[in-house]
Amino acid sequence: ALSPDTMMIVAIVGALTAIIAASIGIAQNDIKKVLAYSTVSQLGYMFLALGVGAFTAGIFHVMTHAFFKACLFLGSGSVIHAMHEEQDIRHMGGLKKYMPITFWTFLISSFAIAGFPPLAGFFSKDEILWLSFANGNIAFWIVGAGAAFMTAFYMFRMVTLTFDGEPRWKEGTHPHESPATMTIPLIVLAGLAVVGGFLNVPAALGGGAALHHWLHPVFAQAEHVLPVHEHADHTMEYLLMAFSVVIAVLGFWMGRSMFMKNAQADKTLQSTLGGVYTVLSRKYLVDELYMKSIVNPLVRFSDRWLARIMDMRLIDGLVNGTAVFVGNLASVFKLFQTGVIQNYAAVIVLGIIVVLGIIVLG
Repeated sequence: ALSPDTMMIVAIVGALTAIIAASIGIAQNDIKKVLAYSTVSQLGYMFLALGVGAFTAGIFHVMTHAFFKACLFLGSGSVIHAMHEEQDIRHMGGLKKYMPITFWTFLISSFAIAGFPPLAGFFSKDEILWLSFANGNIAFWIVGAGAAFMTAFYMFRMVTLTFDGEPRWKEGTHPHESPATMTIPLIVLAGLAVVGGFLNVPAALGGGAALHHWLHPVFAQAEHVLPVHEHADHTMEYLLMAFSVVIAVLGFWMGRSMFMKNAQADKTLQSTLGGVYTVLSRKYLVDELYMKSIVNPLVRFSDRWLARIMDMRLIDGLVNGTAVFVGNLASVFKLFQTGVIQNYAAVIVLGIIVVLGIIVLG
């Protein structure tokens, strides 16, 4: 049977991962780092779903997330390629004029991950939030909704700074649309981000929840132990669904309005949040914690023990010791190489005598 305590731990870890990673994404300026922390946040949603017993919803979000996040990462690669390896969104701007395909596919995927209906992210993320609430975990719903708002905000902050406004490129930069080998996959993935959610439209919206029924044999026993309230009051589901859309719209509006005409709005945000912004931009000092608690101790251990004892003494000792042994052995044999024929003849005679002696005595 499934352990309620274990499920609770999984849900807590998932919820915290979703909100913490989303908050870090707000203060990042590297286009790939924004998407990287976005991915971590979405993984948190998936584990939140598992923790509240919404197994199909978790799998569903894995699938839809693959569509729009792959498009976003490939789109960021297209931007970096066009900007000659520039990754700082503060040094971009106005790219939609030069990269229309990249822009529109990136925009569609951003709407999808933000949870705008009827795109794929709306159906999967909303199902996770609804089932978190329906299973009696309102705190998880609040955290998930907060992460959803942050997701919409940092995504459209990134879209605005990258594609809208005045160009802020470095001198000598000449952006251009990527070749078809890069844009065709973007179009395909953006299309999947549009239609992918219809594979599991919930009953509350008149859908047949096809993915849920297809996966039912896999999760039937688990859902029997931890029943999901699929037949709860649809009125509350509609209200929460509408609220999640409002959250997405609010995040979209704030991300666009703050940065559309003021690319330096981060400074305003930084002055408003103060130390909180510093903590977010430094990723809750997690990197520093890793360095001090894991990386630096391992480096010291490697230097003092692995390098000095294992590498320098044992490995180098074996290699150099073998060379020294062979050299000493060669020095011994060198004594017999005198270059005097009489000495060689004496040794040959001595050898013959020894062999004959062995034969006679044997």
